[in-house]
Amino acid sequence: MFNKVLIANRGEIACRIIRSCQKLGVATVAVYSDADADALHVRMADEAVRLGPAPVADSYLRGDLIVQAALDTGAQGIHPGYGFLSENPGFVDAVTAAGLVFIGPSADAIRKMGLKDAAKALMDKAGVPVVPGYLGADQSADVLAAEAGKIGYPVLIKAVAGGGGKGMRLVEAAADFADALDSAKAEARTAFGNADVLIEKYIQQPRHIEVQVFGDGTDAVHLFERDCSLQRRHQKVIEEAPAPGMTDAVRAAMGDAAVKAARAIGYSGAGTIEFIVDGKNGLRTDGFWFMEMNTRLQVEHPVTEAITGVDLVDWQLRVASGQALPLRQDQLQITGHAFEARLYAEDVPAGFLPATGTLAALHFPALARIDSGVAAGSEISPWYDPMIAKITVHGPDRGAALTALSTALAQTQVAGTVTNLGFLQRLAAAPDFVAGTMDTGLIGRMPELAASAVPGAQRLAYAALIAAGLDRGAPWQGFALWQGAPQRVLIGEESVLVTAAQGGWDVQVGEQIVQLRRAGPNWRVDGALMPHALRHGAAVTVFGADPFTLDLPDPLARGGAGPGGDVVLSPMPGLVAAVAVTEGQSVAEGDRMVVLEAMKMEHVLRAPRSGIVAQVAVTAGDQVKAGVALVTLAPEDAA
Repeated sequence: MFNKVLIANRGEIACRIIRSCQKLGVATVAVYSDADADALHVRMADEAVRLGPAPVADSYLRGDLIVQAALDTGAQGIHPGYGFLSENPGFVDAVTAAGLVFIGPSADAIRKMGLKDAAKALMDKAGVPVVPGYLGADQSADVLAAEAGKIGYPVLIKAVAGGGGKGMRLVEAAADFADALDSAKAEARTAFGNADVLIEKYIQQPRHIEVQVFGDGTDAVHLFERDCSLQRRHQKVIEEAPAPGMTDAVRAAMGDAAVKAARAIGYSGAGTIEFIVDGKNGLRTDGFWFMEMNTRLQVEHPVTEAITGVDLVDWQLRVASGQALPLRQDQLQITGHAFEARLYAEDVPAGFLPATGTLAALHFPALARIDSGVAAGSEISPWYDPMIAKITVHGPDRGAALTALSTALAQTQVAGTVTNLGFLQRLAAAPDFVAGTMDTGLIGRMPELAASAVPGAQRLAYAALIAAGLDRGAPWQGFALWQGAPQRVLIGEESVLVTAAQGGWDVQVGEQIVQLRRAGPNWRVDGALMPHALRHGAAVTVFGADPFTLDLPDPLARGGAGPGGDVVLSPMPGLVAAVAVTEGQSVAEGDRMVVLEAMKMEHVLRAPRSGIVAQVAVTAGDQVKAGVALVTLAPEDAA
């Protein structure tokens, strides 16, 4: 076993790896950028080494600095976590060339699975079912169109070097193929430096089911399946294990195929074989096909750990240090059911835009396993992934686990940034998900899941109570002096009237009178017990089911109408990746003006109307805050 390991990552996965190392008595070395100098993973590790400035290209992607840090601190192995350099074969080569152990698969195995077309050809040869499609080297438009016709529409165009949904287009008719191909190739070339694509049959009611595999270089086992069908733009949202509706026969077939895949490349460490599954008529032994292999630990690995009782990071450390697989296939079994929900700092109603902020509060229920790299007081930075935590629950069966998930989400409290918590709560209650009949298109068919929380009169009155600081006592108990005339409180865009009453307050919201009464340490509103709420800065957050935050307006402020359609504002903090206009230039409504990069995603900001560019306030490379004016258009009546 190792004496010391360097963790080439950050955030929740770095913290999670540290916890397993601590259980084994293995010392840990953290690495960090300037933005993460006080991050939780840095505080948890035994040692920490600065890499460089905040941009990942200057810090977490500097493999040379990471290898040198391992050598300087006496670490014997490097654990890559997921993302960053975890699937970079060149980094693996550098680690091994330095006499260190890469805690993961060989560079050869990563290369074999790195390109989707080559990986599918390899899997087909190994006897693993693959989706009907075209994986050829001829990338001419005519050949690709002809192959799509042979496969039969609808088809999916996918970048061979792709990931995260980039370079992927669904084509439902031959007439749309040429435009979709041009678009997919252009995006693939920008994102990956490789414009090549493959064509495959599109499964119309697809489920995404993946199998956890683990190898030691000569043999491999599987640790059963996870269902990852709840996705938004090809990004997973809630995962579960085992997959609903799974039969023993299908599980055995999928597990056997996954193990064949791992053995075919002499795989060592934790990996995931992802299958696309036809869910139209239930799960079948002939209804699943290899999609890709992730040659690393997955974000959603906690659900597998929950149902198997296996610590996958512990296994990674043991196998990488030269030990055999800890268990045989016949020693592994499923116990109960588990769900994982990904809690992000993101503005869901605004299109899931990533968000930032300082966490004024962060509290999780004891019934859930929490994997997080932040705590109350931590800053959600614009430089990295906006994940706050992974919330994992386990129960004896799917129904019990689903109840635990809903309870855990309702009891989670976050303030200081907008989050997707309300979205997760609504998704966990969606009828198709509750019934286990979801597919990858479920979220897209339910736009109501992304709606803003709209507080009713009762919750608005309660928020006003917190905003005014009147929750600390009742007026007739001597804790407040509001026994005179009614007082007006501004909350959000509303103005409410608060009057002292026996044991509490009466609040007039519009024409409705709401009664707020003390109930021990809590409050009842019209008889209903209210969840916890918090005033933080100039805002109030009410937690519980469908949580919401309201800003507290300054009653002395004199507001006027904003610039309307004359100004392009930054919708979030981020890096200006490109500026596409110059002062004096004529633009049409919808023209590309600025490309903003935030949390590994690019956001194109377009002209709100036709006109003349009066001012460009930023240049490429600038770091901007939310709400900053980027480009101003001349008034429409300007000469």
